[in-house]
Amino acid sequence: MKKILPLIVLSQFLSTSLWFAGNAVLPDFAKEIKLAPEYLGHLTSAVQFGFIAGTLVFSILTVADKFSPSWVFFCSSVVASAFNFAIRIEDISALEILLFRFGTGFFLAGIYPVGMKIASDYFQKGLGKSLGFLIGALVLGTAFPHLVRSFLDPLPWRYVIDATTVLALIGGLTIVAFVPNGPYRKKSHGFDFTVFFKVFKTKSIRSAAYGYFGHMWELYAFWAFLPFILQYYNSIHELQLDAAFWSFTIIAVGAISCSVAGILSGKFTPKAIASFALALSGICSFISPLLVFQDSQGVLLVFLIVWGLAVTADSPMFSTMVAQNAPEATRGTSLTIVNSVGFGITIISIQLLNFLSLHLDPIYLFPVLGLGPFLGLLGLGFGSNLISKKRHSKQNINI
Repeated sequence: MKKILPLIVLSQFLSTSLWFAGNAVLPDFAKEIKLAPEYLGHLTSAVQFGFIAGTLVFSILTVADKFSPSWVFFCSSVVASAFNFAIRIEDISALEILLFRFGTGFFLAGIYPVGMKIASDYFQKGLGKSLGFLIGALVLGTAFPHLVRSFLDPLPWRYVIDATTVLALIGGLTIVAFVPNGPYRKKSHGFDFTVFFKVFKTKSIRSAAYGYFGHMWELYAFWAFLPFILQYYNSIHELQLDAAFWSFTIIAVGAISCSVAGILSGKFTPKAIASFALALSGICSFISPLLVFQDSQGVLLVFLIVWGLAVTADSPMFSTMVAQNAPEATRGTSLTIVNSVGFGITIISIQLLNFLSLHLDPIYLFPVLGLGPFLGLLGLGFGSNLISKKRHSKQNINI
């Protein structure tokens, strides 16, 4: 049992490296096929749209609860890797890239939520602590393509796509070979098409979901536009800051905060931890014009690292609250549904920043993200007794 969690964490990290693989190489193929400046938002949104479509299909068909989650994870990693690899085709068009990234996102729905489902089938007591590491793996996987791009900078951008494709396949193989169905798995006995509409009828789930939706408004838009902001900082200050490396670092530190949040959940309620992190990341959004474009490179990086820590720390806590209040037989489906709505919100915030980046000075972009944490905190305040002390020892997770 002790070996299972590291294997799940490793697989989640390797397979979710597909998420931002396109973003990491965007500057390179943007030059190659002459992409418009607003393509960044479209590229990221294509993956998010695919993920939403995938989570809708997976949740309506209750795939994560009906079939072996390890096999679902493996099959999804194989197909997602194929779509990822496809963008390296010679003479590919801008539209084809978006379609392939959509396909990658669709099958990430069988990797990300299903990985959490697998973990919940193995751990019940103290699961929040264990799965804090799982969410950290997701964050690290999201950041990893930027690190690969930094190290492979002298080489063609297609090497980054090759590397992430191979890593994702290894992740899928690891799950199916070494992680069988967990002892606490409760198989669904049929397709229940009404689950999708029942999830938000529970007040405690609604309240936790509202907080999560506010968190998601900020998270992926911040990650997507981070390289753009760093490159813009270089241009106005005539610096050579390694945007790929620092994008990796600022996103990757979120893995630390997720793990720490999981550990602290044994002493503090998930709601308290989530509220603190959400408030801190909201403050970072609102004060970003004062700190992002000032002259000191050190101040900039410290500020962005602090923001990178805060923006992810609440992720495992929101999912803990959702999972603890969901019926065991449909827990995987409930997590997938909340994911689906949350990622739908990311598209709105990403496209809003995409639009504003064409009409406003970049210094005014990030304060818009503060709206999410503000509304998320209000949503959390509307719920009472999200998690009682009796249920606090049973912890689950989602991002």
